[in-house]
Amino acid sequence: MRTVAQRDGQRRVLLSTVSSDAHTWNLVFLRLLLEEMGHEVVSLGPCVPDRLLLDSVRRVRPDLLVVSTVNGHGRIDGVRMIRRLRADPVARHTPAVIGGKLGVAGEEEGTAAARALVEAGFDAVFTDTADTALIGQILGELPQRAPEGRAV
Repeated sequence: MRTVAQRDGQRRVLLSTVSSDAHTWNLVFLRLLLEEMGHEVVSLGPCVPDRLLLDSVRRVRPDLLVVSTVNGHGRIDGVRMIRRLRADPVARHTPAVIGGKLGVAGEEEGTAAARALVEAGFDAVFTDTADTALIGQILGELPQRAPEGRAV
């Protein structure tokens, strides 16, 4: 285990998919995008079980959790996952966003899914047509943390 202190302006982002999502290209794209913005990215890969995600948030202590979904089941898996995260005494205050294809029945379902995901505890929800620059905006608006060491 090593201890890492936050660097000037750089944020630690934990990147994941929902448990049923096996797509990896979305993770590669998001990792490159976030690193290009100057942030440290810890990627958990595809098909991440809720328990692994929660344990990783507790261990990594990210400034932001980014969850990607492209299989259309984000509305189901995301609600379950964020409720578990928000119920955890250590991880509950971690800012979390989800984005991608949230449903399989079209735009109307996606809008309803986005509302349900925010109500369940996500700080922001991005539909599959959202501007990727919004992620950088959210990271820029997060409060600065003290440069304490965190276990990785």
